[in-house]
Amino acid sequence: MRQPIFEIVAIGNELLIGKTLDTNSHWLAIQISKLGGVLGRITTVRDRHDEIANAIRNALSRHPDFLLTLGGLGPTHDDITLSSISKSLKRRLVLNRDALAFLRMRYLARFGPSVKLTPPRVKMARFPEGAVSLPNPVGTAPAPRLTVRGTTIVALPGVPKEMRAIFRRSVVPMIEKFGGTQHFYDRSLILLGIPESSLSPIIDQVMRKHKRVYIKSHARGIEKSGAARIELHFRTGGTSPKQQKAQLGHAVAMIKRKLRGKATVRDLHGG
Repeated sequence: MRQPIFEIVAIGNELLIGKTLDTNSHWLAIQISKLGGVLGRITTVRDRHDEIANAIRNALSRHPDFLLTLGGLGPTHDDITLSSISKSLKRRLVLNRDALAFLRMRYLARFGPSVKLTPPRVKMARFPEGAVSLPNPVGTAPAPRLTVRGTTIVALPGVPKEMRAIFRRSVVPMIEKFGGTQHFYDRSLILLGIPESSLSPIIDQVMRKHKRVYIKSHARGIEKSGAARIELHFRTGGTSPKQQKAQLGHAVAMIKRKLRGKATVRDLHGG
């Protein structure tokens, strides 16, 4: 069963001048990995039509299964994601009736019957032609979804709680439907006192023995004692939870055996 491939296009000047840390992409990377997907690329661009449109076209040329954009769905002048998607796809920007009804409901609930759907507010309901509206459980901006040559594009808001809520409610079911019943499990060890250059051949031996377990080392600095500190991350996936957990346990046990007397080994966490 093939794992779904993802790309993310994160949009916003604030990300590129260092004002805002892109925690959204980091959170999505974790969720995608847990759900069995593969995140192939994260592209960050400024609030410019041509840069956003080019990033989307470039991503689509690689044919990911899912393309997620982040930010730029609001009512202000620099919220230009929807129009940029339209430009990149050469599709008209049209008023989406479902999105408009959602906006009306949200603003009525927030401000009462005297509220008006001003042009900046209506702007949030102008989607690329052919897009459908995904509800926003905690915010105002609806999220468009459309499919282009086999790639599902979802434009998510940049507000973290809104992005996460839409992802959990609407995007996760799409991923689960694509990926079927795959399960993924992780373990991490902390190693003290062995350099990565000495650890590398041991990792190779264990991965040759346990071919479905991927092992990656991450240098985590030096202890006060002068010992090198390394985090060793194990990951495996498949359709049989019992089998995958067993393979993961065997790989961890083999590493521990091979490191006996060479490094101090501590369990960090399991997943």
